[in-house]
Amino acid sequence: MNLYLELFLTFAKVGVMTFGGGYAMLPILQREVVENKHWATDEELTDYFAIGQCTPGIIAVNTATFIGQKYKGILGGILATLGVVFPSLIIITVLAGLITSFSHLLVVQQAMAAVRVCVCVLIFNSVLKIGKTSLVDAVSVVIFLAVLLVSYFTSLSPVVCVIAAAAVGILTKNLGGAR
Repeated sequence: MNLYLELFLTFAKVGVMTFGGGYAMLPILQREVVENKHWATDEELTDYFAIGQCTPGIIAVNTATFIGQKYKGILGGILATLGVVFPSLIIITVLAGLITSFSHLLVVQQAMAAVRVCVCVLIFNSVLKIGKTSLVDAVSVVIFLAVLLVSYFTSLSPVVCVIAAAAVGILTKNLGGAR
């Protein structure tokens, strides 16, 4: 199969199976991109996901763009982006018309409440997977706990947390290497 078509279809598959946003897509991305296609490693996927979270736009789209660009250059990035977005575009267009007509029904409200619970579990699983590859030493655990506490108890911008974490990471690695 044409590699560009394979790239588009792989990300379309990820896009159609992802419910709950970018965080919920991590397990699917990990399976498809790391395990099945070998287009990235677990560490690279974690890095792309982190960068995708820090840059403007949707995490899922940014991550797809990074992976596609790494695998097949600029055209690969564009096709991966289109692939991950295409199913959502079709589904949301259909749902937009239906949800306004049926959102008042109790069964629809109950279904949406159950989907939200499922998405929480998917996000939690993503956190566990990222944690396994990210929390590798005492410094990373301290950064994790500090950002967790700051983000929970303050309204500090996530951008500030990311920049501070990057600075601490650079400082500790350079100071540790200088010894």
